[in-house]
Amino acid sequence: MYFLFNQLSHSTVGCVVDSGSIYIFLEFCTINQLFLKPKCEEFDVDVIDATEGEALRIVPSVLTEFWRNFTVEDFTWYRHGSQDEYFSSDQEERIHHRGAELFLLDLHTSDSGLYVTRHNLSSEETNCYYTEVTVHPARNRKLQFTVRVPDRNPWIPCLQRIESLCMDEGGNLTWYRNFTLLHGKHDKILRLNNVTKADEGMYTCVCTFTYNHRVYNSTASRMFQIEGERAFKALKKKKKKTDCVGLSTSVTLNCTAYCGRNLLYGCSVGWFIDGESARDEVGYTMNVDSAIVQPSQHSSVTAVLTIHRVSARDFQAKFQCRATNSYKSVNQTLTLKPRGEWRGLCVVFLCVLAAVMVKCFAIELALLFRRCFVHSRKEDGKQYDAYVVYQTQSADKATEQTLCNFVTNVLPSVLEKKCNYRLFIHSRDDIPGEDRLELVESRIRLSRRLIVILTPGPDSGSEVLGQKNASSENLGVSGYDWQVGLHEALVQREMSVIMIQLGHMQSYTHLPPGLQHLVRKSAPIRWREGSRGAAKWNSRFWKRVRYMMPAAPAGSPTPSVVV
Repeated sequence: MYFLFNQLSHSTVGCVVDSGSIYIFLEFCTINQLFLKPKCEEFDVDVIDATEGEALRIVPSVLTEFWRNFTVEDFTWYRHGSQDEYFSSDQEERIHHRGAELFLLDLHTSDSGLYVTRHNLSSEETNCYYTEVTVHPARNRKLQFTVRVPDRNPWIPCLQRIESLCMDEGGNLTWYRNFTLLHGKHDKILRLNNVTKADEGMYTCVCTFTYNHRVYNSTASRMFQIEGERAFKALKKKKKKTDCVGLSTSVTLNCTAYCGRNLLYGCSVGWFIDGESARDEVGYTMNVDSAIVQPSQHSSVTAVLTIHRVSARDFQAKFQCRATNSYKSVNQTLTLKPRGEWRGLCVVFLCVLAAVMVKCFAIELALLFRRCFVHSRKEDGKQYDAYVVYQTQSADKATEQTLCNFVTNVLPSVLEKKCNYRLFIHSRDDIPGEDRLELVESRIRLSRRLIVILTPGPDSGSEVLGQKNASSENLGVSGYDWQVGLHEALVQREMSVIMIQLGHMQSYTHLPPGLQHLVRKSAPIRWREGSRGAAKWNSRFWKRVRYMMPAAPAGSPTPSVVV
């Protein structure tokens, strides 16, 4: 069996039997318009609410300004459905069109539906406009929207399609409040003065016009309410219009609008990124919350924008918080800057500052931490913190007096009395009757440091102490101190040497070779007798000496027998 379709509207149906095959021919007289409709460019849908028994005129919103420039033949109107219902331009019909206008007279609830306007611009170009019409029963009048204003002298506008219909058809515009005529009110905007709660209610603008010798009404109703005080300061101002954030971090931006007292409707807040709503952006989340603070009843709406992962694009974008109500719109723009730049500068600055402080105050810091973190002295069998050795041979009288004052007065008063160190000073701490050489060896081995007091050499250019031309008589016991101490420091490496220089020295050639080696490695600490801090334990000189002394003193010195 074979079916042959001509895609024509309707006519006879015939069949032919040939060799066992049946051919069925379906012939339609009128070409089906559905298959021959050219493709059209579609526009957004207009929505209209109307009331049963009234008249309605539909003009596509995109043609509002220039629909009169076209002819009747340029338009085709129909209601979309399972079978499209086409409307002619015959004005005797209840529903007909006048080009871009479609009139629906004596509306029925069954007239609800989607109305399509095909605008034939040329043989190859067609636009399609859509209007969704809902016809409500007369007893259930649809309110277009509610007018809420804080003003005591409000304006209530008539719906624009009612106003334009009345103007085009030469109709009469009147106003009603709660179905009561307001005498003398015929303007498209109803102006009220000194309103009170009694003025609240439903306001209806009615256009009465004559069409084809019949009178029709077209109405629109709005509810009017007096709202609470509106104090729309839309945005809670930020002190900074730039936020520093880290790359790849999560950031939350808050924006709050103050809407007035006990008032949340008609007030909206939202975030926009480069002019586009943040709701449509991937990687961002926007939440809006509203609240009324008691007991002040101040209303606020807060929009919270979360940037899940800050990217380089965010540093170039403009984040705009936009707050709007029925009367105005205000904006506040925020930009983001990478925190890393400032962080890097801060890190570099802190590092440089720390390096400078360590360089300039290393000794002070070490002494401070010694005091804060006092450790018990590790038992090493040592009885003295330092063994003091000094040179007396070939010194002039002034040098000898300076040396005597430093060794017997200044040095003990600072290190022993104020710092609690225990010193062994030759000639002060000798024990009568004990072998002098054995005493030197034993006391040096019982000491943790070797303090060497350096004095200027003789002016006569005599031989260096301890060298081959120096006689045993010149070296004496003091020379033996040098030898044993330097042996412990240089050979055994069991002692640290603290060199203190008294006065100014042109050179150190008068010192033993081992001591000259130590001087080349580390310059001596110079003590100036007449300086302000010569005998102060917290002066720069004594801080350096204390820094080189053991961290934990051996304890208060025992009484010594001075011979």
